[in-house]
Amino acid sequence: MSVLQIAGHSIQQGETKKINIPVAKLYTDTDINLPVHIIRGKKEGPTVFISAAVHGDELNGIEIIRRLINLKGFKISAGTLIAVPMVNVYGVVNQSRYMPDRRDLNRCFPGSAKGSLAGRLANTFLSEIVEHCDYGIDLHTGAIHRSNLPQVRADLSDEATLELAKVFGVPVILNSNIIDGSLRDAAVENGTKVLLYEAGEALRFDEFSIRAGIKGIINVLRHLKMMPRKRANSKTINYFIANNSGWVRGNASGIVSHLFHLGDQVKKGDVLATIGSPYGQVLSEVIANKDGVIIGKQNIPLVQEGEAMYHVAFFKEDDEEIAEHIENIEEELVENTKGHEALL
Repeated sequence: MSVLQIAGHSIQQGETKKINIPVAKLYTDTDINLPVHIIRGKKEGPTVFISAAVHGDELNGIEIIRRLINLKGFKISAGTLIAVPMVNVYGVVNQSRYMPDRRDLNRCFPGSAKGSLAGRLANTFLSEIVEHCDYGIDLHTGAIHRSNLPQVRADLSDEATLELAKVFGVPVILNSNIIDGSLRDAAVENGTKVLLYEAGEALRFDEFSIRAGIKGIINVLRHLKMMPRKRANSKTINYFIANNSGWVRGNASGIVSHLFHLGDQVKKGDVLATIGSPYGQVLSEVIANKDGVIIGKQNIPLVQEGEAMYHVAFFKEDDEEIAEHIENIEEELVENTKGHEALL
């Protein structure tokens, strides 16, 4: 029987354990720990991590993990699930994207045991969590004042990762190159396949994004045979792959009147928004430069010239079909689901 060793803790097969991994101290001599929830099945199987709040103001992922591990009937029958609801604990406490040293944790991997605060946390997460894992799901949201439509980002050139992205079950899959210094970058070097789930807005909960995230994780765990098979009447969600995307930027500074929203289909030449002066004069129109579907959007009704406003994904499929499918999925997950247990 295999024994999993994490930060001096031993976790047996069939055991569930919550542990705290020491990271560093605050100026006040207060210990900061990485909270970790480990669920091991009785049978051998893959090891998967789920991480949230690598950026400390991205809270949707915390709620996804919180609800997931408390779902009635949720059980890992094979393999190991390692859930880390708050990676950047400092950022969560301060409601900030960054570490106290103003570093972006997701650009500090693999880090160093003797490096900066961000580097030490990255190194701890990599050595104590990621290095044990075959797969990972990293949960993110848009930045402050920006919302993302539920989407999976992954390196689609890797067949195993592409298969997991399809299984996750959100409508939009976006091919995304791996960024140097990111968690995905370090995980790939370790041989760990990672999906990036982007949904919602910083410092806010979004019910559609949360439920889609829970359902997606369960889909992946079932695919990896870590959970019992789904019910025969469970629906399969169609996915659409976007190999490219781009931002439409403001062409003036002023007050914004949005005409299109997340999930909407846009055609080249559509007026997405107008930008006006404080006195009501229309200064300019924001025009779509390609056909596509809006997967990210600025929410604050103020814009500086050159600022990113709409993130549009480009598909080979019919954009109208995709937009309609997104609307149906939202209705299914939010309006027609009674109780979170129904996601199982």
